[in-house]
Amino acid sequence: MKPALFCVGQAFIKTTIFDLMESVYNVEQISAIIKNRRSIYPYQYVQGKTIPDEIIWKILENAIHAPNHKQTEPWRFQVYSGDGLKYFAKIQADIYLNHAGKDFKQTRYEKLLSYPLMSSHVISIGMKRSERKQLLPEIEEIEAVACAVQNMFLTVTAIGLGCYWTTAGITYMEEAKPFFDLGPDDKLLGFLYLGNLETPSDGPSKRSPVETKVQWIGKYPV
Repeated sequence: MKPALFCVGQAFIKTTIFDLMESVYNVEQISAIIKNRRSIYPYQYVQGKTIPDEIIWKILENAIHAPNHKQTEPWRFQVYSGDGLKYFAKIQADIYLNHAGKDFKQTRYEKLLSYPLMSSHVISIGMKRSERKQLLPEIEEIEAVACAVQNMFLTVTAIGLGCYWTTAGITYMEEAKPFFDLGPDDKLLGFLYLGNLETPSDGPSKRSPVETKVQWIGKYPV
């Protein structure tokens, strides 16, 4: 939102439309958090510095306030920290080694072993299919979990930490589901790695102008 100039007495001040509205929250600050959200990889974290568990709980609490059709609350998370990171690294590396087949890549295998140990916490992201699945399509529950992940991303950004949502490795392997308490109808949707930033992120992400992605229809088509 570009600021406009308004004359007040003899002085001109910069303001935006949001300054003229009675906003409940600080819209510019929220926009800054959204635009500065980044994928920060484990090798960019401060090694050996752990995020307090209370902060992880806050991130998870914000996650579950995502929109979800029929209030099915399909998100499921497992949190790995401390020695649990070694356990998680071994689980995912072993699953990948045993089931990747012709798609096996040594570099991927090594990352599955090393990335968790560079992180403060890792959170598995699952979608638990509702027993009322006849009432809504699967995609709507996947979308709800994606919204929950965005909530986590934005909370991490606001706190000044780093995180990275990965779907590489074992995410879409059926054999991985039981290790994360997921059944045949459920989905494993990846893992969120978290850590303390080694260096600040480099500002807002680059995007095409919003006008290139939007069609605005303000009149009834003739």
